[in-house]
Amino acid sequence: MTTHEMNLQPKYYDFIKDGTKRIELRLYDEKRAKIQLGDHIEFSKDENNKFTAEIIGLLRYQSFADLFEDFDISLLADASMTKAEF
Repeated sequence: MTTHEMNLQPKYYDFIKDGTKRIELRLYDEKRAKIQLGDHIEFSKDENNKFTAEIIGLLRYQSFADLFEDFDISLLADASMTKAEF
């Protein structure tokens, strides 16, 4: 098991911590290719606000648009947002 560190904008940090955002989206780059099921991500919005989450699933899409087709905004951010705002 490995712990990966990722910074988030404050509102997305709060959405994940509150449980309103249940899917974290990232480009599949060299850093993200190392993430495996069972690993942990330490999310932070600043030096004093951090929490850790376990990876329970991995999805790979060719584009964000393709992912948006499959998931409701309530899983990707917050139901008060639209996909256009994301």
